[in-house]
Amino acid sequence: MKTNREYVEFADRFSANNYHPLPVVLTRGKGIWVWDVEGKKYLDMLSGYSALNQGHCHPRIAGALKKQAEKLTLTSRAFHNDRMGEFLKKICDITGYEKTLPMNSGAEAVETAIKVARKWGYSKKRVAEDKAEIMVCENNFHGRTTTIVGFSSETQYRAGFGPFAPGFKMIPYNDTEALEGNINENTIGFMVEPIQGEGGVIMPSDGYLHRCSEICRKNNVLLIADEIQTGLGRTGKLFAYEYENIRPDILIVGKALSGGYYPISAIACDNYIMEVIKPGDHGSTFGGNPLASAIGIAALEVIIEEKLARHAHDLGNWFMDELRKIKSPLILEVRGKGLLIGVVLKEKARPYCERLMELGILAKETHEMVVRFAPPLIIQQKELQWALERISDVLCA
Repeated sequence: MKTNREYVEFADRFSANNYHPLPVVLTRGKGIWVWDVEGKKYLDMLSGYSALNQGHCHPRIAGALKKQAEKLTLTSRAFHNDRMGEFLKKICDITGYEKTLPMNSGAEAVETAIKVARKWGYSKKRVAEDKAEIMVCENNFHGRTTTIVGFSSETQYRAGFGPFAPGFKMIPYNDTEALEGNINENTIGFMVEPIQGEGGVIMPSDGYLHRCSEICRKNNVLLIADEIQTGLGRTGKLFAYEYENIRPDILIVGKALSGGYYPISAIACDNYIMEVIKPGDHGSTFGGNPLASAIGIAALEVIIEEKLARHAHDLGNWFMDELRKIKSPLILEVRGKGLLIGVVLKEKARPYCERLMELGILAKETHEMVVRFAPPLIIQQKELQWALERISDVLCA
């Protein structure tokens, strides 16, 4: 039997050095648990960055995948398939939007939202050709394409990848005055994360998104909500924007849209926006394929029928309260919503994540000083209690 270290060394011989994962090699997962190649069991407290809200290898989603995989997997969009319409209707039904455009990765969905918003800006708002501008926030994380990293404030994400696409203006997060003050005749959209997950689980002030929505509506600017990580139950509601009683003009979803089985993403909006896209304007060979559609239908049904958003709300509030009770001089703050939680430390978080791993808990640092806890939404209180004891041991040692 190969050890974790042997697997890592073997992969490193052939892999680009673009990640710094914890030194554990996983080979099996079920529900909230995963096992490494040496047989050790761990509680997954990251959930594939919220792609595994339904847990690992959910049997209902697995069944849908197997059934469809034996029938038809791909047609390209050159032909229709009999599953895509049902999948898109499911997204429209749960979001309340009229139209959906399916893609694969989250970054592809973000790029799609940018294209749709720009096309709307030129054809509906009548912005001058090639002058459309989208506002974004400092500390954002919307993906890794060259366009997207071009409007990141993270130096490393940009270094060595320019020149970058124009047409983006960066403003501080959680600053409605900056939003209102920077809108001009060329502003066609404002793209924002309801919670900045990758940025360190940064929480905006209550009312922030509501005020952003008012400003965008007043100025005929599209509010584009990136809910790739925060959506589909993670924060205690189906979508995090629901806490603010608003309705974005364009919604971006991904990750848990497949329950971890397959890259599936989409944007949703009403027809007055989506109708600007004509045949040949945009596409994807795999977007909306029958296998993805079957998986997506099952993944959404699990979230709704198992009431995972409500479960995340109740359990997340309890878990954050318990984390705040830990008497550790290391902890600066515990913040989050639902089961998207960041524990901000006074020291770099990586060593503490490594110690948690030794005790059977897999969590990951973000922005160096924050330990992110985001377990599958099917987790139970007794299992979080088990984790709390070990988290307390590590942070109080």
